This record gives sequence, C-alpha cells and structure tokens, in this order.
Amino acid sequence: MAGIELDESSQTFLLTTPASSYALSCDQEASILRHLHWGAPIDLESAVAIGRASDVPLGGERLTWGSELPLEYVPWGGQRYDEPSLKVDFPDATRGIEWRVSGHSVKAFEGTWTLGIELRDTHYPLWVDVFYRIFDDADVIERWARVRNVGDEGAIVVRQAHSANWCLRLEPGWRARYLQGGWGSENQLSEVLLQPGKVVIESRRGTTSHECAPWFSLDPNAQANETTGEVFSGSLAWSGSWKIVLETTPGRRLHACGGLNDFDAPIVLEPHAELVLPVFAGLYSSEGFGGASRAWHHYQLRHVLWHAARDGASPSFPSSALGRPDAARTRSRASRPAGAMSSATKSPDGPALRPVLYNSWEATWFAVSEAGQAHLAELAAEMGIELFVVDDGWFTGRRNDHAGLGDWFVDKEKFPEGLGALISKVNGVGMAFGLWVEPEMVNPDSALYRAHPDWVLHFAHRTRTQRRNQLVLNLARDDVADFVFTTLDRLLSEYAIDFVKWDMNRHLSEPGWPDERQNPERVWLDYTRNLYTVLDRLRAAHPNVDFESCSGGGGRVDLGMLARVEQVWTSDNTDALDRILIQEGFSQAWTTQAMMAWVTDSPNPMTKRRLPLRFRFHVAMAGSLGIGGNLAEWSDEERAEARELVETYKAIRPTVQFGHLYRLASIEKGPLAAREYVSADGRFVVAFAYSVAKPLRPWPSRLRLAALDPAASYRNLDSGAIERGAVLMQLGVDLPNALDVSSMLVRLERVET
Repeated sequence: MAGIELDESSQTFLLTTPASSYALSCDQEASILRHLHWGAPIDLESAVAIGRASDVPLGGERLTWGSELPLEYVPWGGQRYDEPSLKVDFPDATRGIEWRVSGHSVKAFEGTWTLGIELRDTHYPLWVDVFYRIFDDADVIERWARVRNVGDEGAIVVRQAHSANWCLRLEPGWRARYLQGGWGSENQLSEVLLQPGKVVIESRRGTTSHECAPWFSLDPNAQANETTGEVFSGSLAWSGSWKIVLETTPGRRLHACGGLNDFDAPIVLEPHAELVLPVFAGLYSSEGFGGASRAWHHYQLRHVLWHAARDGASPSFPSSALGRPDAARTRSRASRPAGAMSSATKSPDGPALRPVLYNSWEATWFAVSEAGQAHLAELAAEMGIELFVVDDGWFTGRRNDHAGLGDWFVDKEKFPEGLGALISKVNGVGMAFGLWVEPEMVNPDSALYRAHPDWVLHFAHRTRTQRRNQLVLNLARDDVADFVFTTLDRLLSEYAIDFVKWDMNRHLSEPGWPDERQNPERVWLDYTRNLYTVLDRLRAAHPNVDFESCSGGGGRVDLGMLARVEQVWTSDNTDALDRILIQEGFSQAWTTQAMMAWVTDSPNPMTKRRLPLRFRFHVAMAGSLGIGGNLAEWSDEERAEARELVETYKAIRPTVQFGHLYRLASIEKGPLAAREYVSADGRFVVAFAYSVAKPLRPWPSRLRLAALDPAASYRNLDSGAIERGAVLMQLGVDLPNALDVSSMLVRLERVET
C-alpha cells in the first residue's frame, strides 16, 4: 500500500510506492536530514533499524578529512567538500549555512502523498522547505525545494540551488547511463563506469538542449541489463539551463544532485521573496533498464503529460509549497467541438490518442500558398490523415529564413482570405487544422525588431549573434511575455486552430538584459518561468488546442515541457535508419505517445538515403505517426500503400501509444532492431523488427517475443495462425530473409482456446 509512515520516536519517515521504498530521518540533535534507504520495499521497523545501524561510524570521515554523512539536502559549510545542494551569500558576507530541522507536514490528495520538511538557519532569515511527493499508482518520487528569505535585513544571493540530492547505497562500483548527441543525432545512449570524482551532464544553452538530456540511470556493479537488475534513475523537470552531478566522494559514497545550472546565474532573493525549484524525479526499478523505462512511461502518461495529469499539478513549478493542484490547469477533452480531432479516442486513465498528422514543411518549404496547401490537404485526407499542419512560410514577409519572424500576421498575398478559407477546406475533408509558430524568435528584418530592438537578448556594445538569421526575444521581460501571449491568443481566437507546433530553432546567446541593473543574470531563470507562464495561460484560454514542443528537433524534451504539451518533436533527422537509434534512446526516458515520428521522402532531404516506403512507415509507426513528405510527388501506388499503412497504424495505435514497451534487440549490438508493445490488459501485442544487415552479414532468423502469457494462445491478425505464448517467447516468429534493409510488423491477439 502506497503512503507515508512516521516513527515518532526516531523521527523516521518511510515513503512507500507500489514497488519501492524510500526512508529518511530528521536527526533533531544533529540538526540534519539523513538519508537511510532507497530501493526495494521495506517496512517501517526495518527503516528504523537501518537508521540505528547508520549511526555507527564507518571510518571514512577520518580518512577523507571531510563529512561523508548521506544527507537529503546538503548545505555548504563546515567540512562538506562534496557538491552542495544550497550555497548562499548573506548580506553581511557570511557564506556558510547552519540549520536545524524545525518541523514537517504530511498531506494526502487524491492518490498522492506529499511530505514537507522545514529547515531553518540558526541565525539568518533563511528557511528551506524540502518536499517529496509519491503516487498510489507509480514508483516515481518527485522531489523539489523552496528557498525563502523571511527577513527584512537585506537580500540573500543564491549561488547554487539544487532541487534534490539522491544518495545511493555503498557499493564497490556504479555504472551511469545518459543521453547525449546533437542536432540530427539526439538521444544517443552513452555509459561510463564511475570512479572517485564527478561526472557532470548539463546544458548552459538556456534550453534543455540536443547535446544532453536531463536524465540518467545508475546500476550497481554494472550488472543490470534490459530485463533484470536494479536500476536507479532520475529526471529533471526543467526546460532551461540545468546541471546534474554524479559524484563519488573520497569515502566512496555516490550521490546524484542537480537542478538549475549555477553558471552565470546568481539569484537575488529580496526580503520576503522565495525561489521554488523544479522537480527532480527519481525512480527505482528491480526489472532492469526495460522495467525502468516502462515505469517512467507509465508515470508520464498518468501524471505528467498535459492532458494526462488528473489533478492538473505541474511537476516543474508546484502551485504551492506542497505542490497542491492549481484548478485553473484542469481541463476536459469532452468540450472539444465536433469534428476537431474527432477520431482520436481517449484512454480511460489518461490522455487521448494522438492523431495521425501531416506537416507540409518538406513538401513546400517557404513556398506556401492557399491552393498548394489545399491540394496537399486533399491528398492527405485520401490517405486517412486526421490533422493537417501548415508549417513555416504562412506569415507576413516570410519568403525565406531571412525575414518575418516576429510579424505574426497572415500573409495576404499567400492567403487572400486569411487562414479561414484554408481551414474550412481542411475541415471539409475531415481533418483538424494546425499551425507552426516560433514565437520566441525574431528576424532583424521584421517590423517587430525595428520597433523593439531592445526586446532581444543582448549585451551593450557587443555583437548580437544570429543563428538561422534570427535573434532570441528576452522572454524574461514581462512585456515580451505579454506580447507572445497576446499574439498567439489573437491567432487562436481568430481562427479555428486545433493544434500548435511551437518551434525554437536556436539556443540563447548574449544573455544580457541592459535594463535590469540589479540581477541581470536572472534572465536564465525568468526566461523559462515566463515560457511556462505563457504556455499555461494559453492552455487555460484555449483548452481545446493541442500543442507540440519543437526545438530544431529534440532540443527541449524534458518533464517540465511534457507537463505542458501533448507531444514533442524528436529530431529534424527523419531518415528512418537514423531514427531507429534516436527513437531507441528516446524510449529510455520518455513515453512513446509523446514521440512524434514522421514518414518523409526518399531520398531523405537531409541524408539523401533511399529507403523503402514500408520500412519508413514501420519506423514511424513505432511512435505517434506523422507524414511529412511531398504527397504531390508520390505515385498513385505509394499513396495507396500509405493509405493501407495508415489504417493499420490506427488499428494498432492504442497498443503502441499506451502499451508496455519491450526493447527486444538493438542495432547498437547487431544487425537487428526490434521493439514490442503489449496492451495493459495483455490482449494485444504489436512488434516491429528492422533488419539493417549488409550483404553476406549474418542476421537472426527468428525474433523472440517477451511478456506473453506462456499458457495462452495468440492469433496472428495478418496470417490467422495461432501459437502458444511459450512458443512465441522461446522460439519466436520468423524474420524476413533480406540482404539489405527490411522491416516486419507482427500483430497478435490473445484468444480463448
């Protein structure tokens, strides 16, 4: 039974999730918050016993000349030489922190439990609340902190503030895995064996970034694999600059801490001000890397994705100290008008199925016209597509990427009647309508920039660096944030838009704010906070509009953004062969339903690689399916084949988007990649296999499935053959005998025999 228990005599707290336990104690005498246990389920009596045993000195501090106590939240000061959770400057130039535990509270709300513990400095008006939230149906523990200046004496400068400090048990060695890459090669899985010292993964770019994702996993003695072994994992809910530190101390203690990136980012807390830090979520699984991924996916579907959160609470900025829900964020899909996304059905426990999407970018680039888009819409509708999205090029002055960003008015030359006529045509052929925007950016060649050159990030007397011929609006400014909200609110109010693709095609540079004299570095924090505020305001004002986060591909994928959108763009690289590995890495941390995957033209616009249409579809069908090719140049045979594959995808969509994912094989380890989805009730099974073998290179002849009932029978929905679950798991299904790239889709249904 999930919940929070307290042993009063020892002040030991036990947090219990469906398959894990977390224990800590408030040591009143020593004035510390001590970590006791994170891992397999234990009872409260055992947690108290662990606390007593941990009081026995281990000798490490004598050898390391430093404090090695495993603390839940580490203040900088004394003989702590490891990475601190909090470092501040007080008004009189004192920098060390000494505090005591001053109280706690436990609150329950609709299947969640939140523990709050208050820490107070012994002299200065610095109060810190650390929070833990657990769920009755997920093994993720959400942690965050709130830092307060409760005095009148002056400002406290926060030099470093982490959301949480995750302590791991003493083991001879640990392996860390994380996601890294770049534009067009996001989510490449890397690993390192940890030694004494630090491994730092971070972004200093103002966004989550393509280069590293704010996620990690740790397994003791590098013994976990895809199906077995203990895995400890963490994920940060922040879409700006961030930092995660994996540190093995001289005493061989491992801890993982992180939150806002402290580089160039002191935060001034004026009297009676507070800083609420983003959630740093943690997860324990005893079922290997695959089990950890499935647990993350389940948590995201039930508690993170915008339309999945039952109570509307944001995991990035809890609306109160205890993360109680903000009722303004709750919405109902039932109020969607007839005809808009009407074919998307709803899961009984969470989000709606994502519609099959068509995006016109690679068909037209900037050469957008009403007639051209209408023709593409007709072709898309014939293929069974449900959502038609007009990408870049629809607004004033946008003939290429040199001009127009910031001037978000419909180009009258391209759309003489505005967007209304095109939207009517799109709706008339049975599809919802979506629109691309990039509201955080501006071209110097735009009316907006000419009117407000001070609105962009810049340093006085320094070059304003352009990327893709654009500059970044300083969204930390409230007037800029209001402009972005007002602009999009106008568009969504004027036109029947069902979907917004929100893009961001560069990172921050020259993060200056000349008008802000006291604390210009707060731009890093307030930029992301205002981004969240704008999105939250738009969601409240237009609850029936769906959003996709895009950042030149997968440059802003994290729990903070997933809490505000329905889906994310995985990568600008739509080459199906490259996408296999990108999507495999994505699945380590993020749910399939949020992962947009497109079918585009052959040869691919980026890589020039030629691949069969069915192969391209099978790769994209492993996520939320989209199509981005130039349909006007597809042959009748290709469009007919695509229509058949779209219908197939609709049939398997509930299992793919909501099912449990099993990674059966990886092209990192051989010529075959395979992934399997099993519906929550075990009735349906979908598997994709991709052969990337080269001529004369051996490859497996059969694919063994997973997670079936060995005593049950399963019917192949394409061939009609019936086979026992044990046979399918032990012997497997036949793979195509191909010498080059090929793919296979397996659809099974459990049957009564």
